[in-house]
Amino acid sequence: MWPVPLCAQQAARSYRVAYLSLADDQDAVIVKQRLDELGYREDKNLIFDFRSAEGELARLPRLAAEFVETNPDVIVTGFGTETAKAAQTATTTIPIVFTSVGDPIGAGIVKSLSRPGANITGLSSQTVEISSKRLQILEEVAPGIRIIAVILSPDFPFTAVALPELRAAATARGQRIEICEVRTADQLTASVDAAVKAGATGLTILETPTLHSLRRKIADLAAKLRLLAIYTNRDFVDAGGLMSYGTDRRQQYRRAAELVGKILKGEKPADIPVEQPTKFELAINLKTARALGIDVPLNLLATADEVIE
Repeated sequence: MWPVPLCAQQAARSYRVAYLSLADDQDAVIVKQRLDELGYREDKNLIFDFRSAEGELARLPRLAAEFVETNPDVIVTGFGTETAKAAQTATTTIPIVFTSVGDPIGAGIVKSLSRPGANITGLSSQTVEISSKRLQILEEVAPGIRIIAVILSPDFPFTAVALPELRAAATARGQRIEICEVRTADQLTASVDAAVKAGATGLTILETPTLHSLRRKIADLAAKLRLLAIYTNRDFVDAGGLMSYGTDRRQQYRRAAELVGKILKGEKPADIPVEQPTKFELAINLKTARALGIDVPLNLLATADEVIE
C-alpha cells in the first residue's frame, strides 16, 4: 500500500516560478506556454508569478527582493542584463535562469559559459557578434551606404559592451555611425533627426528592453525619415520595420523554459552550461521596402526566413 500515498504526495507537489521583467509580458507568455507543454500548469502544479518594472530600471532591485521573500523554486529574468543582475544581487541560493543577456561573462553574471557557477544559468543572445553581419545585409540592400544612425540606451550595461564592437565593424566596412541616445520615448525623434542631418541614410539599434518596447515608434520614425533600417529581431519587422537579423526570440524563450524544467527536476544551475544561439533568422518586410521605393536583391529574399508581403 505504500506506493499509493507516495504517488499522491508527488502529484500534489506545486512549483512556484517567478518571472522578473523590465518591460512587458510578451516573453513571459512564451515561457509560460512552454512550461505548460512540459507539464507545469497553473491549474495543476504551477504558481507563475509575473512582475514588471514597467520600464523603470530603479524598480528592479525591489521587485527582485520581493520575489525572494516568496521563496520561489526558480526565478526567471526577462530580456536584458539588468534583470539578471537584480535577481543575482537579491539571492545566492534560489536558482536563476536568465533568458537573454548579451555578454554574461563580461557583465560578471557567470564565471564561464560551460560552468556558470553559483545559482545562475541561462541563455546568451550573442548580439554583439552579429553586428557586422547586419551592416553587411544593409549594404546589400543599399550599396555604398556610409553613414548609419545607431539608436541605443546609454544606461544599459550591454550598450557599453556592444557599441565598441559595432563601431569597429562599421570602420572595417568603411562606414561611420551616428549615435542616437534614447533614454525615454520623448528623446527618440530629436535624436534620430540629428543623425539624419549629419548625413545618416541607414539605421540600426543596440537593442535593450526600453528600445524593444518602442519598436513601433522606431519603425514608424524610420519610415517617415526614409531610413533603411535593420533591426535585431523580427518583432521590429512585424511592427513595420524593414529588416531584421538575429536570434529566434520565441525559440530562445521556449528554451529558457526547458532550462527551468531541468532545475525543477533537480539539476543545479551551476552545472547547466549557458547556451548561445546557433540559428539566426532574417526577416524582410516587402511592404515597407516598396513604400521606401527600394528593390530588395533576389538573393537576399531567397535566403530570408520570413518575408512579409
